Amino acid sequence: MGYSRKLQIIGISVFLLCEIGCIADEANRYYLKEKLPPKNVKDVEVLREKPQRPYTVMADFQAKNGSFLFFVIPVTSERMQKMAAEIGADAVIIVPTGGLYSWNEVRAGGESHSNSYSGLVGTAIKYKTE
Repeated sequence: MGYSRKLQIIGISVFLLCEIGCIADEANRYYLKEKLPPKNVKDVEVLREKPQRPYTVMADFQAKNGSFLFFVIPVTSERMQKMAAEIGADAVIIVPTGGLYSWNEVRAGGESHSNSYSGLVGTAIKYKTE
């Protein structure tokens, strides 16, 4: 095998390792002292704002969209719902973060990119029983 062929293989390997490292960016923090049993994913509510019922915050999840080569791998609300189910949460409050931006659209609420996001923050909650 020639020298240039070895350099090509090394270069491609380094590129792929760098790209694989960009697939996921997650951070999770659990706040309760005790562990709860997991729940069925279908039993975990997905909320876009805090509920009116009293609740306790169990954990916070953060995840950014990943990438592999030239493909974007979006983080989804279903992923957050699954993470909340794994720790026994009743619901997860999801807030999108980041996204696309246009310099000529700086007013709130009317942006053409308002549905884009580059990550999600989820807060897993347990409803208080009275």
